[in-house]
Amino acid sequence: MTDTIIEIKNIGKKYKITHERGRYVALRDVLAGVLKAPFKFLKYKIKQVAGLEKQEDFWALKDLNLTIKKGEVVGIIGRNGAGKSTLLKILSQITPPTTGEIKIRGTVGSLLEVGTGFHPELTGRENIFLNGAILGMKRSEIARKFDEIVAFAEIEKFLDTPVKYYSSGMYVRLAFSVAAHMEPDILIVDEVLAVGDAEFQKKCMGKMQDITEKKGRTILFVSHNINAIQQLCNKSILLEKGNIVMFDTTDKVVDHYLNDTKGLNAVSEFNTNHGKDVQVSKITILNKNNTPAARIPISEDFSIKLNLEVNNDVTGVIITLQFSYQGEVVLISSISDQAEKLSDFKKGDYEVIVSVPKFLFNVGHYHFDVTVDKVFVERLDIRQYIGFEIQDINNPKTAAYNGQNLGVMASILDYKVINK
Repeated sequence: MTDTIIEIKNIGKKYKITHERGRYVALRDVLAGVLKAPFKFLKYKIKQVAGLEKQEDFWALKDLNLTIKKGEVVGIIGRNGAGKSTLLKILSQITPPTTGEIKIRGTVGSLLEVGTGFHPELTGRENIFLNGAILGMKRSEIARKFDEIVAFAEIEKFLDTPVKYYSSGMYVRLAFSVAAHMEPDILIVDEVLAVGDAEFQKKCMGKMQDITEKKGRTILFVSHNINAIQQLCNKSILLEKGNIVMFDTTDKVVDHYLNDTKGLNAVSEFNTNHGKDVQVSKITILNKNNTPAARIPISEDFSIKLNLEVNNDVTGVIITLQFSYQGEVVLISSISDQAEKLSDFKKGDYEVIVSVPKFLFNVGHYHFDVTVDKVFVERLDIRQYIGFEIQDINNPKTAAYNGQNLGVMASILDYKVINK
């Protein structure tokens, strides 16, 4: 009997990208167009049907071949747009592949998005049974594990509160707890633990290690937290532009990734969906001269500019930046740190400028995620893994340490000497 649990052969996923399509058209716009100018609207539809709009094929994944054995814990790393989430969605049978085939021997449990399958009007208690059923658990099995699920999620006090009032952290704790206690043969986990606090992330890591070491289950784990990948995964996959660059032991893959794929992004632009309330469409790292730059001297201030698309009026928006060094979070900065900046946005386009002082970060490569939340309600958007480098230029500290900086943060503090 084979010990192969996932077999991927020539998998590819193609999307159609349409150009010159114009803005998003709602039903009311269609009706208005028909009533105001029926012949002009008909001409537009004929052009659309005839394929006169420019379209191009975009391969999110192409010709992937992979074999994963039972009990392996496989990390999947790569920059934004590498195809990580697309691969997990295909394995979870959320979206079909365009080419190739996948053979999966066993049951699959997926945790791809915070609160997937939750009904906002139902309580935490009711959503445990609902979400468990969606993930394939029998009611008797959910009832048997109910107390353990609640205890792990740490939501006892809010068990009978509708989940629409939960914070994003409470969402992810409950969602992970249900999925982890489902005990599938294969557990697929996307980058959802980034919103949890450090203690809960540690708890989740322990649970996943328990799942693999004691119960021999297979885990596919996508994360930008390199330390988490190294701690949990015995093998890793490096994806780049929809292709597998490397599949080997985690130490070798991570070493290749950190040394050859710096992931520096002075300007990062993102596809947007007009159905979402708020989205980050562009992120730009600006040097002291207000010029895009991914490499910043340690002795110079810089800033991060976020371009927001607000498609609907929305209140109570929190924007958070989470900075990491070698996968470890070193700084979390939120617009809500300034109470008056808990923003209400009207429909339109906005820029948010985040100022970063000189000597805040030490020399090295850093990455940051940007998340947009509606306070205590829902995650609106997340843009992950924007890279920049702090360089050892005009650094007055190096003389004291023989040319080497110590630590992660590099803030210069004020010292006062008092002669008594």
